Amino acid sequence: MPTASARRLLPVTALAAAAALALSSCAASGGESADGGGEVVWAIEGANLSAGHMDPQTSQLDVSSMVQRVVLDSLVFQQEDGSFSPWLATEWTIADDATSYTFQLRDDVTFHDGEPFDAEAVKANFDRIADPKTASAQAESMLGGEWYAGTEVLGEHEVRVNFSQPYAPFLQAASTPLLGFYSPAVLESSADQLKAGGPGITVGTGPFELTDYTPDQEIVYTRNEDYAWGPDGSGAAQFETLKVAILPEASVRTGVVESGEADLASQLPPNLAADLSDALTVESREYPGLPYSLYLNEKHGVFADEKVRQAFARGIDIDSAVEEIFFGQFPRAWSILGSTTPTYDASIEGTWPFDQDEANRLLDEAGWTERDSDGIRMKDGQRLSVRWIAWTPVPDDRAALGNAIQSDLAEIGFEVEREVLEPGAYNAQYEPKTFDLTDWGFSGVDPDLLRSHLHTDGFQNASQVSDAEIDALLEQGVATTDQEARTEVYQQLQQWNATYTAIVPLYSPSLITAVGDTVQGLAYDLYGRPLFYDVTVD
Repeated sequence: MPTASARRLLPVTALAAAAALALSSCAASGGESADGGGEVVWAIEGANLSAGHMDPQTSQLDVSSMVQRVVLDSLVFQQEDGSFSPWLATEWTIADDATSYTFQLRDDVTFHDGEPFDAEAVKANFDRIADPKTASAQAESMLGGEWYAGTEVLGEHEVRVNFSQPYAPFLQAASTPLLGFYSPAVLESSADQLKAGGPGITVGTGPFELTDYTPDQEIVYTRNEDYAWGPDGSGAAQFETLKVAILPEASVRTGVVESGEADLASQLPPNLAADLSDALTVESREYPGLPYSLYLNEKHGVFADEKVRQAFARGIDIDSAVEEIFFGQFPRAWSILGSTTPTYDASIEGTWPFDQDEANRLLDEAGWTERDSDGIRMKDGQRLSVRWIAWTPVPDDRAALGNAIQSDLAEIGFEVEREVLEPGAYNAQYEPKTFDLTDWGFSGVDPDLLRSHLHTDGFQNASQVSDAEIDALLEQGVATTDQEARTEVYQQLQQWNATYTAIVPLYSPSLITAVGDTVQGLAYDLYGRPLFYDVTVD
């Protein structure tokens, strides 16, 4: 039987250099003119934006928030140190029991269509998110879900957001694009078109207006000349056009930033980022939140047995696979919260290492003692086989990681069959939970994101965990404003999963962005996403 270090890692494929010519719509960036003109070209993956993910209020995909941040402003801005500063709200008061948040709003803000930003606009957006017909999922959860008790208009520029119980994570949620603001006129006339997005539809108060959109090719944003209410006092952008080039192939993104056809490129894999020219600045920022993980469906098939779930986790040589595939640039994950997330529990590190002997012992105890002609374990005539569904596109590095996982588990007689599915086919299995496991990472600064993944009613509870004690802990974490108490709650949850194995964390990804010397003043939010408020173009 081969050792882990001798096993097969499929090489990450690269396209021919000529593939960079796919960027036919993106000419080299323009220089800065005397009147603050110029263009910035930003290459991203963006493959699923056209599948109804142009609206952060309804999409949980990071890329939706990443590109629409330039359109959608928020009530508050979260600083690098985690503190909050004014944005569309000039000041705010939190009730002692955190059941309400009262905001004083700026009185000089207008939407791109000329509509005023006021308390009624805040109420219209938040009520839209909370409306079950919107099916907003993540944004609704961040707005408090069932605990959202409505928004009161106290005056033209004063608003109070109410909750039926203490809701500690709200200020952080209110700093994100998911709770950003669309023009009330759009919500009245075109809310059903926001998922598709486009000019005259994606209308906010931000420093850029969406002026052109070709699905699966590019998004064009044009400077909002009237912008004077940015975070930390920033005003109108110092360049005229932000062109987002949608290039799913990582090798193409690296090619266009190397050649200067793009000024910056994001969502780069470590292997390609490591080979970039020294003329480029490479920023690698580890996502806070839930690491890239496998979600084991305990209500479907063999994962109902805790010993099988534990054996699955112990049978994968995660350390070696992550080190080899990601070139040592992404840390192996031990917990369901990444190390950059508040309340991370470092004591879990090393507590469930790769151990094929232990995995074999657990499977023997679970009754999977026979083998078929392929070496796969059997029990009562059933093969120990699970079906892993994945959402397309699957990057080459994650495909290699999937191959490594399959190979490791085959060595202990555990078969894994992977299916890469288009969104419609994926949802057809995800919604009724007719799969054994699936995979994703989920970024978030507040550990309350675990509620959507582990609560009985969590909208991303792919593992189908339903445990009254876990529900109570998650609800306690939401309700307490004492940071020490919150830390204790979320560390208990991390320790519980390390044994129960509802989720198998694999690695903590980073958002890697390469920036050419044409761009100065680029900043990043706490998720590692580029911010363009102070950018100048050379």
